Amino acid sequence: MANAKTEEITRLILKAAEKARKETCSSDESLVMRAVEWPVACTVGPGLEGAIACESKVGYVNGSKGSLSYRGYDIFDLCAHSTFEEVCFLLLHGNLPSQAELDQFKQKLQSYMFVPETLRDLQSYPIEEMHPMAALRLGTNMMRYKTVEMEMDPDKTGAPIGSDEDSIAMETTPRGEEKAIYEFQPEQSAENIEICYRLIAALPSLAAAICRNRNGQLPLEPDPAMGHAANFLYMMTGRKPTAEEERIMDICLILHADHGMNASTFAALVVASTLSDFYSSVGAGIGALTGPLHGGANEHVIRMLRQIGSPDNVKPWCEKMRAKKQRVMGMGHRVYKVYDPRARILGPLARRLARRSEDEWVLYQTATALEQHIVATLGKKGIFPNVDFFSGIVYSCLGVPTPMYTPIFAVSRVAGWTSRILEYLKKNRIFRPRAMYSGDVGREYVPIGKRA
Repeated sequence: MANAKTEEITRLILKAAEKARKETCSSDESLVMRAVEWPVACTVGPGLEGAIACESKVGYVNGSKGSLSYRGYDIFDLCAHSTFEEVCFLLLHGNLPSQAELDQFKQKLQSYMFVPETLRDLQSYPIEEMHPMAALRLGTNMMRYKTVEMEMDPDKTGAPIGSDEDSIAMETTPRGEEKAIYEFQPEQSAENIEICYRLIAALPSLAAAICRNRNGQLPLEPDPAMGHAANFLYMMTGRKPTAEEERIMDICLILHADHGMNASTFAALVVASTLSDFYSSVGAGIGALTGPLHGGANEHVIRMLRQIGSPDNVKPWCEKMRAKKQRVMGMGHRVYKVYDPRARILGPLARRLARRSEDEWVLYQTATALEQHIVATLGKKGIFPNVDFFSGIVYSCLGVPTPMYTPIFAVSRVAGWTSRILEYLKKNRIFRPRAMYSGDVGREYVPIGKRA
């Protein structure tokens, strides 16, 4: 429920939106916002950079303009006026819900937050010794056996047309067929939607239980009287959040829900394209998100800021990093060449929360001094703060332990993963890129006794 503090947060977001629109230019989007006519010509770099793997209506990132939208809705508007539950419905179903639809969706999420059997099984493992993301991936895979089995059989996948797409010679030039020559026909069912609901609802419960287990505490059950973001904070910290804290966590979840064809989304889609189950596909997304070049970066940012110590240490610290040719975590982005719109929102929220604690305020001031220095020296090269730069400060102020920052990312991004999987399966084609062989040829086998 809105109050004076949450309304002030809305004003901060709208102010950030106004600033973003003044500082960024418009760009021609006709080449990237259209239906794909296969086969498509594009310039591809290492790591499939620039490759077009599919088309999507779920979300869109404009790196040169510094904009992000979900189903056509600007991220600033969604953060200012919407909720994470509403955004999840939007991503999954394509439209904002009616009040009746939203009420029903919330009820399902609240009921699916209770996963006692999965939590009991998960705690039989030494999860306190694991990285939280490894434990979260384990819990996600355990859910598969405690909810809906999605075995590969004709009743679930439809009749097979052929056995293996690898039967097609990879040296053949792509002709742009609408469907693979060898494929299973996936069935789009209400059951798949329910599995998406279960995953979105259960990941906060799993992540919170992992957090408490690491602190030697027992898991807490969700409170049916609280919303998604509030329950997540409560189950992690054991303290019911204030309306302001709930609103800020809700915004954080909205900001991380989807972000184009990023590494974890691609990993989830690759697994899903084989017609594996949703749980395994989301598990693959969690695995990809763990890396420090993806979701794990926010943990490194907060450690970096604490290592710097104070605003006065920023300049000498940056000089040392430059001498070592090491990158500054949380700065720069593979897509954005201007200020990341998510960082524009998180920055003011970090400032608002950090004022409550002297230590957190020093941390925020250090981040601000670092931002100013990097932008002044590297801004012309398109180096600006990304989403990871301020998110760690926000989480720290909310009482979240540092190892849990990346699981928060997963708790949100599962909405984007599942939405894009549902979309892709409608016209499924197993992912099968090529690799150029650059090794030796024609080598003669030498018996082991004659090898040098």
